[in-house]
Amino acid sequence: MTQLNTSVPSRLPGGKNSTAEKLLIAASELMIERNSIEVSLSDIAQKSGVNSALVKYHFGNKDGLLLALLARDAATEVSHLEYLLAQPITPTEKLRLHIAGIIRAYRQFPYMNRLIHYLLHESSTGAADEVSKFFVAPLLDFHRRLLAEGIKAGEFRNIDPVLFYTSLIGACDHLFFGRHAMSRAIGVGPVTDEVCRQYIRHMEALICGGMLKGRVANSE
Repeated sequence: MTQLNTSVPSRLPGGKNSTAEKLLIAASELMIERNSIEVSLSDIAQKSGVNSALVKYHFGNKDGLLLALLARDAATEVSHLEYLLAQPITPTEKLRLHIAGIIRAYRQFPYMNRLIHYLLHESSTGAADEVSKFFVAPLLDFHRRLLAEGIKAGEFRNIDPVLFYTSLIGACDHLFFGRHAMSRAIGVGPVTDEVCRQYIRHMEALICGGMLKGRVANSE
């Protein structure tokens, strides 16, 4: 069915042991192991123990599988956005929690940004539209609303949401993609739990230091 090549399946078969879920898990684990999104259907099939022909049945083709994987990985983080905005805490506290949440999401799925770039720029127009709808647009909308809330509260400087999105998401991705290159060049170690905690503190200081107005920054 052609639609499966360009859009997220409306419903994946339920249960952790479903064939579709096994394929998604295998693709995710291979990308993490190899630090690359270049994995073949035969590799995915071998790791999952599932016939590669079933990719077409469940997802249409490889790009359909990758789109479903990104939708699965992004769903939890996107679902947290409205919850975070509704919390009775300051915009600055929400900002710090969001920074930590995004970094932890990239720690769990370090291939995420490369998958987004591939589906936006190297796959079909339909896939690009789907990625924009279920990931980019909700995140950008959240940033706009959070920044507006912080500006109205007198906590944030006037920050462009698109530039903020670019800075935060780019920095999160580079922790994993760039670190792999640095490990080859100068022996930098892997992203451990402690490195992740250090990076959260670093990004909080870096972003909040540039965004918070004087009285708010001084009170932190």
